[in-house]
Amino acid sequence: MPRFTDLVAVLSASVPFVGPEAQERARKRTFKARIGANESVFGPSPKALRAMKEATEEVWQYGDPENHDLLRALASHYGIKSENIVVGEGIDGLLGYLVRMLVKPRVSVVTSRGAYPTFSYHVAGYGGTLVTVPYTEDHENPHALVAMARKVNASLVYLANPDNPMGTWNSFETVADAVRCLPHDCLLVLDEAYIDCAPPGTAMEIDVKNRSVIRMRTFSKAYGMAGARVGYAIGHEELMNAFNKVRNHFGMCRISQAGALAALRDREYLSEAVGKIAAARKGISDIARGCGLEPVPSAANFVAIDCGADGAFAKRVLEGLIERDIFVRMPFVSPQNRCIRISAGTDADLELFKSALPQALEAARLQVAG
Repeated sequence: MPRFTDLVAVLSASVPFVGPEAQERARKRTFKARIGANESVFGPSPKALRAMKEATEEVWQYGDPENHDLLRALASHYGIKSENIVVGEGIDGLLGYLVRMLVKPRVSVVTSRGAYPTFSYHVAGYGGTLVTVPYTEDHENPHALVAMARKVNASLVYLANPDNPMGTWNSFETVADAVRCLPHDCLLVLDEAYIDCAPPGTAMEIDVKNRSVIRMRTFSKAYGMAGARVGYAIGHEELMNAFNKVRNHFGMCRISQAGALAALRDREYLSEAVGKIAAARKGISDIARGCGLEPVPSAANFVAIDCGADGAFAKRVLEGLIERDIFVRMPFVSPQNRCIRISAGTDADLELFKSALPQALEAARLQVAG
């Protein structure tokens, strides 16, 4: 056997999410509606698709390790320098690099209990001590996170705004006030994967001089390019430069770089996609209310639906939907696990969900009664 590190030897061989493909293999049939992974079923801009198709002819070449063209375009888009941005293999990849830079065994890291599990996965992978605080009325609590960071001398604090898995959000004033209370040597990781779907007043103004915050954004959600794996971080130049010490410089393929560049330039399509997402959120909420359930207000590309009981009941509902070929997910931790989570889908997807949800609810209730 190879000589595993002590840390790897004690970690469980787990993954943050079981993919729909794995479930389809186990079930021996495909899903009719794939509305569980917070992908955008509306897909990328046609201009991005054309750019990616053209780039396939150059796929024999490595991608530009400096991501030069995309960095310049992002810098122009935000009115900052390209030195204040780093591009990586989705936010998940960037989180891994960031944790590698700042976390070692017994270093404390603060997050919300039940928040995005991939961040916690990275922290465990580098031996950090994960400290959690509960949600407050289905919202992450920035001030509670910062207070805990001060208490445990944390190196990192993770906050998603809008949040995953609940879809709720905090105003920029609330987040900015929490940032002002951060310990001087603590970094806030502000995951803004869903910021394009959020209402005005959600995002803080970008201040690249602030050493206390790193912002993470993506082309996976509103831009509809989850499979291309393109994310980026915005922050102080010294922090961004530190990524160059650990990142995979050839991690971005030419096809993904070309698609992201074209997608960023197509503002009209992005606006259309955000409109479709908002309409789908309303459709999901209407379906939930039609079944006597309460949707949680969402600023993301999904809606969490309160099933009206505990996590065990919600899991039965989820299993009933999966049995009816509707792929959905649910939060992992109580009390948020009283919900199921539905990604924005097409009209056809939502019609299938509308038909399956009452049946799944009835089956779950019969299991409880029986």
